[in-house]
Amino acid sequence: MATSKLARVVLWMTGALLSFSVMAVSIRELSRAGLSIFEILAIRSGVALFVLAVLLIVRPELRIHTRPRRMPLNFLRNGVHYASQFCWALALTMLPLAMVFSLEFTMPAWTALLAVWLLHEKMTPSRLGVVVFGLVGVLVILRPGLASFHPAAFLVLAAAFGYAITMITTKKLTATETTFGIVFWMAVIQFPLSLLGSDPAALPHLDTRHILPAFGVGVAGLTSHYCLSNAFRSGDATLVVPLDFMRIPLIAVVGWMFYGESLDIFVLLGALIIIAGVLWNLRAEAAQARLATP
Repeated sequence: MATSKLARVVLWMTGALLSFSVMAVSIRELSRAGLSIFEILAIRSGVALFVLAVLLIVRPELRIHTRPRRMPLNFLRNGVHYASQFCWALALTMLPLAMVFSLEFTMPAWTALLAVWLLHEKMTPSRLGVVVFGLVGVLVILRPGLASFHPAAFLVLAAAFGYAITMITTKKLTATETTFGIVFWMAVIQFPLSLLGSDPAALPHLDTRHILPAFGVGVAGLTSHYCLSNAFRSGDATLVVPLDFMRIPLIAVVGWMFYGESLDIFVLLGALIIIAGVLWNLRAEAAQARLATP
């Protein structure tokens, strides 16, 4: 049973890791082909909306999950998430892929801080460790004051902060909303936002060079979260999250192979420091949960 459980987690996480990498490369390629970030996100949300619409037609019983309940919180979640996606996607066109993915993993530090404020959770030593290790890791990656520092890195940190807010609001929504309902309203709200900033003449005139990356960003945008959700459903966070960190070396290799990006030792070292803090907190939280279980 344990072997089967591990195999399922590894399988789902392999799908998630590949999806995140495909999405990053697709965004960069669509940007190089002349599409704006708004137009790229319109493709992503449009594909998601199409798939969800097909599911509603095929399985009408899902319609009950789309009934609006906590719409103000849905609008807050998706407004912040959209802005975060925009920053993340824009950073992918300006920074090495490994740096973007490494800095994105500061999200647990932001989440720990926000959970104390918004969810009134306790700041434990391990959660404080996530924040401290995250800060040190960021300083190692960015080397502020050195010639290698790129201001666009702040886009990723802003995105990570926004993703942390998204995590908090998602946790609140799950008390009353289903996963399908949350994803459905995400597509419904975010697709028009993308269209507002898009050139009306751009999307209808996609040529053959756009087809593969457009398909990649749309499908990978869905499969990444679907696979990650199933991985968490199949195994504990202490098993899933360490596998998720494999995104960093994987995308570093992708950046090196496809774009000639150097394997920056400072980025990898900073990522390891951030990862150490997250793993420390995961182990402490798991131990606390075992003690609380009667």
